[in-house]
Amino acid sequence: QVQPVESGGGLVQAGGSLRLSCRAFGRFFSIKNMAWYRQAPGKQREWVATVYSGLATYYADSVKGRFTISRDNDANTVYLQMNSLAPSDTAIYYCTSLPPPPEHSGDWGQGTQVTVSS
Repeated sequence: QVQPVESGGGLVQAGGSLRLSCRAFGRFFSIKNMAWYRQAPGKQREWVATVYSGLATYYADSVKGRFTISRDNDANTVYLQMNSLAPSDTAIYYCTSLPPPPEHSGDWGQGTQVTVSS
């Protein structure tokens, strides 16, 4: 299995926006349920959002109303639009198909760093 490739992170001021992209590899992307996770310094990786193959979306309470997950099946890509960013959103963001791989598995990608300054 080839790891997904996340991109689009960066440094942004509080209140700003970023759009993350995740290029997934392998077959049958369109029928996979995809999710974004994040890991802040010193904390465990946590779930952020999910988009199902049928396009239903779900969000963690901490990002609901600010983040939007979407997908482009033709491009094998999942996106995370992040608005009204806060310093608490600072983390490395990862995407994965569900169910997620074990925490220390090599199937996670490198992630993309998001840093929000106050």
